[in-house]
Amino acid sequence: MPPSVLSLLLLLLGAAKGNLSRDESQPTTSDETVVAGGTVVLKCQVEDPDDSSLQWSNPAQQTLYFGEKRALRDNRIQLERSTPNELTISISDVVLSDEGEYTCSIFTMPVRTAKALVTVLGIPQKPQIFGHEQPIDEEKIARLTCRSSGSKPAAQLRWKKGNKELKAEGTEVVEDPNGKTFTVSSRVEFRVTKEDNDAEVTCTVDHESLQNSERSTTQKLQVHYKPTAKIEPHPLYPREGEKLQLQCDGQGNPVPQEFLWEKEGSDAPLQLSSDSILIFPFLNKSDSGTYVCTATSSMGSVVAKYNLDVSDLPQLPTPHVHSTPAPPPGPSQPISHASSMATASSFTPAPVQDASPVPSTSSTYHAVIGGVVAVIVFLLLSLLIVLGHYLIRHKGTYLTHEAKGSDDAPDADTAIINAEGGQAGGDDKKEYFI
Repeated sequence: MPPSVLSLLLLLLGAAKGNLSRDESQPTTSDETVVAGGTVVLKCQVEDPDDSSLQWSNPAQQTLYFGEKRALRDNRIQLERSTPNELTISISDVVLSDEGEYTCSIFTMPVRTAKALVTVLGIPQKPQIFGHEQPIDEEKIARLTCRSSGSKPAAQLRWKKGNKELKAEGTEVVEDPNGKTFTVSSRVEFRVTKEDNDAEVTCTVDHESLQNSERSTTQKLQVHYKPTAKIEPHPLYPREGEKLQLQCDGQGNPVPQEFLWEKEGSDAPLQLSSDSILIFPFLNKSDSGTYVCTATSSMGSVVAKYNLDVSDLPQLPTPHVHSTPAPPPGPSQPISHASSMATASSFTPAPVQDASPVPSTSSTYHAVIGGVVAVIVFLLLSLLIVLGHYLIRHKGTYLTHEAKGSDDAPDADTAIINAEGGQAGGDDKKEYFI
């Protein structure tokens, strides 16, 4: 017989034997996974019950249901469906102790059984971050630990600082006292800078029981860093005779609490207190010079400078901010301009291009008086011009009734008589024209 024919016969015999060995009275079940606190449904089916009933029992071999009859008094266990071919029950509010193999049995001859493995997932608790309780000095190493317990199986932890992922230095898994869940710890280390102050560090736990949701904790870092300072004048353009305030604006964590004011070339300090403002009640030219403010905190000191040139020209200060502390230079040392490695903060007044002098207070009074006098003179001249114009327009010949002949009269009486006679004779000298 050819080998190919022999192989075909063996295959057919095996298939026939499989069909003959199939037991239609064998119950079937399926494994189930449920989250603690949830509900699990157990279904048992059989094609040929052979006039027998199905039964469910728990891992402790306690009967839960025999057909539609309840056997164990546990209100969490309910009958969902009971037919000759199916027995389905449900268990609500599942706890970790419900995990194990459940058995579906049918009491035929012989008794047939099927197993269903129920896996209960332990939900991890919200993670906690340790190591951030005290402020961290800049350039030091921050060491943080994240811990979450109650997960089953063990959860995964991941770190972020802001939007940047952080690589964990190590992870530790410890079994909880109940022998079923686990506590997971993760450590992270990184060097902090001043920019990390108030930065948010987040630890997130990932676990299949969370069903695509996240459970995380966020903490803010507190970083102590060296102070910076700059001097701001008020008003911005000080002039002689005015009140001037120089404010030493100190920034840092912690904020500077002590301010020392000095003038270059002067032996004694001007002011040492927690007040950051130096006041000039009445500014004069003797106040010109370079003023130095030293701001001090627990993280160190920083120096800021301001060049004051009292004159009638407005000052346009240009700030030069420096990020690292440095001792104040002596009177003979020049004021350095701003650079990335500079060590002080200063304001250098910039020269004013094509600017006219600004008058002082006394000059202002003289200008006001001169303006008033100019207005008065202008009004008088205008009045004289108007009066002269009026007189010119009204110039002419006027008729007077003076006594005629008074010039030849020897005395006043004679003049009156001559005048009267002259008036009377005037009527006689009438001419008529035809």
